[in-house]
Amino acid sequence: MNMEIKPAELYRDEVIELLAAQELPTVDLPGLLNNFFVAIDNNAITGVVGLEIYGNYGLLRSLAVNSSLKNKGIGAALLKRIETLATEKGLGAIYLLTETAKDYFEYKGYEHIARMDIPEEVKAASEFTHVCPDTAVAMQKSL
Repeated sequence: MNMEIKPAELYRDEVIELLAAQELPTVDLPGLLNNFFVAIDNNAITGVVGLEIYGNYGLLRSLAVNSSLKNKGIGAALLKRIETLATEKGLGAIYLLTETAKDYFEYKGYEHIARMDIPEEVKAASEFTHVCPDTAVAMQKSL
């Protein structure tokens, strides 16, 4: 595998296709995929991750890897890139909602948090207001 991580701006259609294949929301993706990255191997998108910024906090969203390429370090590389970006931007913490990857994020140092304890700026995101169901687990990682 010869993976590269690149900004996702030029790969919007491929990002939407991958997210849809992984049953992740696409309807509320920002028009410009600023702060989104893709993993590319042999000119094919193998993974994606994004960070939305709300004040001093980040909302991790859309971490997805092509199903046939899971457990090859793609997700970990993308997550590391987003955490580096969040640190470079001086953010205090990253938050996320997940229905299927709770154990993965725990392994990566994220902790469960009550939704009511999430900063108001982050709770205003579409992920919290109408995209993710109330059954999604809220998690955070302090930076």
